Formats: sequence, C-alpha cells, structure tokens
Amino acid sequence: MQQGLTEEKISALGDYTQSPYFSPREKLALTYADRITLSDQDVDDELFAKLQDEFSEPAAIVELTAIVAFENFRSKFNHALQVEANGICQVKLSL
Repeated sequence: MQQGLTEEKISALGDYTQSPYFSPREKLALTYADRITLSDQDVDDELFAKLQDEFSEPAAIVELTAIVAFENFRSKFNHALQVEANGICQVKLSL
C-alpha cells in the first residue's frame, strides 16, 4: 500500500471516529472529508478552526479540499457511467 495505508485502516474507514488505527490528525481530515461530501452536513467555523490549528499551512487545507473534491467528482463520474466499485470501502447509501 502507498503512503503507509494499511489493510486495517482501509477496513476501519467506515467507523474511523472510533478506530484506534487513525491518529487525531487523520480523524480530523476524515471528518472534514465527510462534511464536504455529505449533503446534510456543513463545514462550520469550529471545524475549520481545528483544521487551521492542525494544518498550519493554508496550502495544506486547500490541497486536502482539492483531493476530497476530486474523489467526489470521481464518485459521481463512475456512478454516471456505471463503473463498478472495487469493494475496498463499503459505503452505506441513505436513499
């Protein structure tokens, strides 16, 4: 796996907030990704302040935002073209 991503982390993504495999910094980044991705949630001032404290360089927050946005784009693109998921991360759909 690249970037030190372990099978345990991949398996624990669905419940990252309770997982011992993720550092507080990683949990913050994943929370941010959730807030960007999920339509019923927002990035509030409190979360953004935590991001600014943890990622002191503004460019890091911009890069993280771009990565999340790109993955969201890819998800929509794949769905529209009926590209099947590879099963790495099971996402529960709420319809």
